[in-house]
Amino acid sequence: MSARLHTSPVRNKPKKQRGRVLSVVAALAVLGGGLAVSGSTAYGTPHHAGHRDAVREGAKDLVREDGFPAALAAVQGRDGRVRDYTAGTGDLATGASVPVNGQVRAGSNTKALTAAVVLQLVGEGKVKLDEPIETYLPGLVRGDGIDGGRITVRNLLQHTSGLPDYVQTLGLDPFEVRDTYYNPRDLIDLALSQRAAFEPGAKWQYSNTNYVLAGLLVEKVTGRPFGEEITDRIIRPLGLKDTYWPSVGERGIRGAHPKGYAAATPGAPLEDITRLDPSQAWAAGQLVTTPRDLNRFFSALLGGKVVAAAELKEMKTTVPVTEGAPTPGTGYGLGLFRTPLSCGVELWGHGGSIHGYESYGGATRDGRAATVAATALSSSVAAEPAGMMAAHQHVFDLVDTAVCR
Repeated sequence: MSARLHTSPVRNKPKKQRGRVLSVVAALAVLGGGLAVSGSTAYGTPHHAGHRDAVREGAKDLVREDGFPAALAAVQGRDGRVRDYTAGTGDLATGASVPVNGQVRAGSNTKALTAAVVLQLVGEGKVKLDEPIETYLPGLVRGDGIDGGRITVRNLLQHTSGLPDYVQTLGLDPFEVRDTYYNPRDLIDLALSQRAAFEPGAKWQYSNTNYVLAGLLVEKVTGRPFGEEITDRIIRPLGLKDTYWPSVGERGIRGAHPKGYAAATPGAPLEDITRLDPSQAWAAGQLVTTPRDLNRFFSALLGGKVVAAAELKEMKTTVPVTEGAPTPGTGYGLGLFRTPLSCGVELWGHGGSIHGYESYGGATRDGRAATVAATALSSSVAAEPAGMMAAHQHVFDLVDTAVCR
């Protein structure tokens, strides 16, 4: 196991854009971007306070203490200078090193980009946040205790819809579904086969179903495939050159990447699951990206380069995260977590978990940004719930260290 620091004078400034731009195991499985755990300081600033290489040491800890095969990170300072970190092994079979700023599956970080596309449509007058989803997708959102006429677009983006999460129906063995193609409507059918979790607006509860519906909303309003819209409105205008929307049926990762690993059951040996059909995530988590590109996106978003000021204000209007959070006081807006860090600043970003990869990152208003990715889910590297929760938390704690060091 090794850890490496890579520095670059390149400033992370986006190009001018053309458009506005169950159980613990289940909670951590497949797509969940919410950190369903409570606070830990093992990898935060108290652990490495005063250490000039705190991020490097934290990345090494994710490998040697938590058991992730590899970790990689990109950290952006107030001056725009970026540092890249790697630790561990990029390919357990060959011993290959971890590629600097390698591509990973973004998981639920995708939701921030999906929300941004919807908010651009709001800015264009094509979508209204407080309009029922029934207006845009008539007759689709119906089920036991579920009425699309009472669920607004805002409810979807804010996870206050009460819609059940289809992920719970996919099963916990990732190798059983890795090659299965899911049409977005298949995912909605799985969700609507369950009863509503609560009345719309009554509380906050993370559900990937919300963002599959948001993707369908985009397609209905624009008349174009969702992948095309996220590419033309976000990826290309911001110059996210290492980020892409996988084509239908595409299972590999195009660029240099560390391999992703999974366990069939908690505590079982890790197996390569890099090759995966990400349609099980779609608009909730299908994107492929890099730590640098995620930093670039969140920085551009906070800087007003993705959506207009009015829409950014809506995205940053939060409700309390009531089902566990990386730190007390965490809130969720429209596709964004607002998380207080140990140094007193707020991180605006997201997290992502999809079989093979787990990540968290975001940006601050003063220009700092950090993204940390690991090459397995916490539920794959630990056999017991406490270990899973700790490993999950440590990914976020290293982001805290990176921003606050």
